[in-house]
Amino acid sequence: MKISHQLTAIAASLLIATPVFASDPDHFKGQPANTLEQAVAHFSEYNNKLEKVLSGDLTPEAMNNVHQLTYTLENALQKLDDEIDKLEETLEKVHKASEHADPDTVRSSGEQYLTNSRKIVK
Repeated sequence: MKISHQLTAIAASLLIATPVFASDPDHFKGQPANTLEQAVAHFSEYNNKLEKVLSGDLTPEAMNNVHQLTYTLENALQKLDDEIDKLEETLEKVHKASEHADPDTVRSSGEQYLTNSRKIVK
């Protein structure tokens, strides 16, 4: 019975300590997403991890796990957002070049667009 009291005390101390950690933005950074490929891989992998955690009891340990997972997901989403912005710009080049009957730009920018967009969706 004494062990269960100790475990309860440890769990309670984690709950109390969490707000302190939350005020320190350097306590956990998550996996970086330096490339589009990394962002897509982390997004997929960490969504699966989050789904697994959410399917169970949201214990203090699970909540801490969710907290850490979200850092990597946020990094992946930020990189995806940046890359989507670039894709929009490239597609706009294709669009405008098509209006001006510029086949060289349509081909080169169109191929660039397709190459990068297929890193997200195949």
